[in-house]
Amino acid sequence: MAKNTGMLYFRMLLTMAVSLYTSRVILQTLGIEDYGIYNVVAGFVTMLGFLNSAMSSATQRFLAFELGKPNANDVRGIFSMSLNIHVLIALVVFLLGETIGIWFVRTQMTIPIDRLFAAQWVFHLALLSFVVNIISVPYNALIIANEQMKVFAWVSIVDVILKLLIVFMLAWFGMDKLILYGILSLAVTVAIFMIYRLYCKQKYVESRFRLYWDKKLFSIMLSYTGWNLWGNIAVVMSGQGINVLLNIFFGPTVNAARAIAMQVSSALSSFVQNLQVAISPQIIKSYAAEDMAYMYQLVCYGAKYNFFLLFFLAMPVIINTDLILKVWLGLVPEYTSIFVKLIIINILIDCVSAPLMTAAQASGKIKIYQSVVGGLLLLNLPFSYLLLKMGYEPYMVIYVGIILSIVAFMARLLIVRQLVFLPVLTYLKEVVGRGTLVVVTVVTIYYLLIKLILEDSGFWWESTIISIGVLSAIIVFGFSKLERSIILKQFKIILTRIHK
Repeated sequence: MAKNTGMLYFRMLLTMAVSLYTSRVILQTLGIEDYGIYNVVAGFVTMLGFLNSAMSSATQRFLAFELGKPNANDVRGIFSMSLNIHVLIALVVFLLGETIGIWFVRTQMTIPIDRLFAAQWVFHLALLSFVVNIISVPYNALIIANEQMKVFAWVSIVDVILKLLIVFMLAWFGMDKLILYGILSLAVTVAIFMIYRLYCKQKYVESRFRLYWDKKLFSIMLSYTGWNLWGNIAVVMSGQGINVLLNIFFGPTVNAARAIAMQVSSALSSFVQNLQVAISPQIIKSYAAEDMAYMYQLVCYGAKYNFFLLFFLAMPVIINTDLILKVWLGLVPEYTSIFVKLIIINILIDCVSAPLMTAAQASGKIKIYQSVVGGLLLLNLPFSYLLLKMGYEPYMVIYVGIILSIVAFMARLLIVRQLVFLPVLTYLKEVVGRGTLVVVTVVTIYYLLIKLILEDSGFWWESTIISIGVLSAIIVFGFSKLERSIILKQFKIILTRIHK
């Protein structure tokens, strides 16, 4: 899992670095207007991303579950059924896009009349890219279920090289640059899909599609995907709904502040998400193999390590938020700083729930889980509306989100206990107990050492001291004696290899 996480981090850092560069160059090449048109039109298509997420997690669950059984005899059947379902969904999405979607672009979006033709081309091309991504889900899920994360890292190198090539190719041809960018982006999507498909064909015999239809399996997978879809819709509606409320009550400036805070949140969360991707297949496989003790260990340690990793990264940001925003942005919208701090606290609470979600998915009984948790998350909208209507500050919506995250966490814990008989007391001791000790220790160090003794010591000194403090607190209070001995053993092995 450590190797897989390392490969995923390499993939993420590479993608982030190239994305920052290509975004800047593409903006300069296309111009503000065309860049805005591409993002709003392609973004309209990619709003369906929650659909892709729901299908992907469902497919990964069924494949990993089957692979985790002592006798995995039906992996090929599950893969074939999954591909059938995804092809059907892709056809439905394509038909809806080419009817309702294109009507929306032509009649409802604000696009300059002289760029409407190019915008329609962008929509068609973005829709085709999305369809290809839908069909590629079973192949990606098969790679993740087999825990071959290094494949994603190497294919990502190809992906970013092709995206860099697109940037330069925009200046090589005389045709409309907006349409050309859409064509080249589709070409990259198809190329990456073919690479994953060819790898699966060569590596996994079960990826060789056959005409296969199992009515019972289809019903189970579709039902699972449907409830998963509800959970994803709840998350998307809650987030986008808050954006709309803030726009109605305060205008676009506050939307900008929240958008910046969400960018910071996304950057920090990506580290935890990569760790979770590496852990999830193991949780599902251990449940399928009925190795419950190992699964409980993965759930507890996964949640704890998610929290510690995010806390280690987040603390320097929390104590230096104003300075970081000023250096990064120059002109900082009002409320951005408080939004950043509160949203980081929110994701710290949410990150310990990720292994609980995977444990629920492993059981296959997600109806109650998704309906309860999804319903709780949707309460964010009415509660936030009432507070804003009463005249409260915009950041109160984040406080509502934090409270609901805590309630949702407790609901997840109770539901997962019923689904997989998770030992709740052990979980609370290992995750909540040790996590609380670490937080209290670090906050004490911050106020006693940095705020009182080393006041105004500077960004680098404060960040270094707090990082050392967090790391020390995690080692002393966050890890058990056994974990510390394992880490010390691995550290000695690394030092021995370095000296050789």
